[in-house]
Amino acid sequence: MGPADEPAELLRLLADDARLKVFAALVLEAHLSSDIADRAGLPLRETIKVLARFESVGLAARAGDGWHACPEALAQAAAGIGEEPDDAFADRGPAEAAVLRTYLARGRIRQLPVQRAKRLVVLDHIAGSFEPGVRYEETEIVETLRRFMDDHAALRRHLVDEGFLGREGGVYWRTGGSFVV
Repeated sequence: MGPADEPAELLRLLADDARLKVFAALVLEAHLSSDIADRAGLPLRETIKVLARFESVGLAARAGDGWHACPEALAQAAAGIGEEPDDAFADRGPAEAAVLRTYLARGRIRQLPVQRAKRLVVLDHIAGSFEPGVRYEETEIVETLRRFMDDHAALRRHLVDEGFLGREGGVYWRTGGSFVV
């Protein structure tokens, strides 16, 4: 996950009391790990783990032998919260667009719908990422599907099982879905 890829993940991180204290210490310009741990009232080992997690999501960065807060990651995440723009699914009918707005946020799947009819709408949208008649290596499929969902294997399985992708010997191709003409 890069900075602000998942606004909800940043909120979950900061919803924890210990992690919030570490972030507050960073914002209040404690730079050394030991100073951050002291201000947060946490053991140094726990503080270092929190700092490493913050670094992985863009909330903190190393600066020389210390750390600094990156509050711009929060601003970036806040800017991305909300629904898809009204024209994001303009090529779809109103019912399909409503399903896609419900289950996708900024192009990523929030959750695959349990109801098959809705799941097929989401899978059809994803199938549109693959060109008809083109053969794709598994690595290419994985790379594309990761843009939509971290669990790319489940997503790939759904696409194959529902007839949107064909598969043989590690090679995939589009076998179904709607086409924009």
